[in-house]
Amino acid sequence: MERGAKAYQACVACHSLEPGRHFTAPSLANLFDRKAGTAPGFQRYSDALKGSSVVWNEKTLDAWLRDPAKFIPGNEMTFPGIKDEKVRRDLITYLEAADSKPGARRPGPRLPDLRKAPPEAIVKAARHCGDTYFVTTQDGKVHKIWEFNLRLKTDTSDNGPAPGKPVIVGAGMQGDRAAIVFAAIREIGETAKEQCD
Repeated sequence: MERGAKAYQACVACHSLEPGRHFTAPSLANLFDRKAGTAPGFQRYSDALKGSSVVWNEKTLDAWLRDPAKFIPGNEMTFPGIKDEKVRRDLITYLEAADSKPGARRPGPRLPDLRKAPPEAIVKAARHCGDTYFVTTQDGKVHKIWEFNLRLKTDTSDNGPAPGKPVIVGAGMQGDRAAIVFAAIREIGETAKEQCD
């Protein structure tokens, strides 16, 4: 089990083991005996995966994990595969255990609970001028961020920001990048304005 959990670390950045909790890729909860491309609530499957007739089991997962591009040509998974048969077997055993015993699941990455953001992270206003965003937070501070380094995102999950209270989240190794996370896409236009003083 420990070897499988270690092998799963290659998956954890993109896949959750929690039912309905999708990241870049779909949740792997309840994976076995499910048709490929059908995880409830996940909408970003490639046409190749959705159109395949693959049903996930030990044999199909082994082929997929060995070489995803060869097993289902045209899929969009950016993972080269696991060449070591023992590592693949350990990972499949771990995924089976996670399916049958939810308590055996290891948590994926911890995403911040943006509903509990402090005042210095809650965005009051954002204006764009030239090549710079000026982001004002509830504590009155104005953050000046180069437009290329600021991302505008939405998070509709239970951990996403409260409606009308977008949150600025730092990113980047040098602290020069950030994202403003909104509860709904319409809030982007309501908050970010083109305005030079």
